[in-house]
Amino acid sequence: MYNVKIEKECGCFKRSGMEGVKTFDNKDDALIEAQEWASEMNETFCQKHNFSIVEEGNDLIIKVEMN
Repeated sequence: MYNVKIEKECGCFKRSGMEGVKTFDNKDDALIEAQEWASEMNETFCQKHNFSIVEEGNDLIIKVEMN
């Protein structure tokens, strides 16, 4: 099992209604979802943060950094 998780839930994330964790049977599906999440958040959120993906074991963590 592979998980896509958000490191810290900023205000924009909380208001978006997105789930904080999603679980997948294979790594490819998890990676695709993580890339879509990070891209969507970078394009549509307030631009105070930058979102990137880091792999930690079976988890794909979406890191949150200040711009």
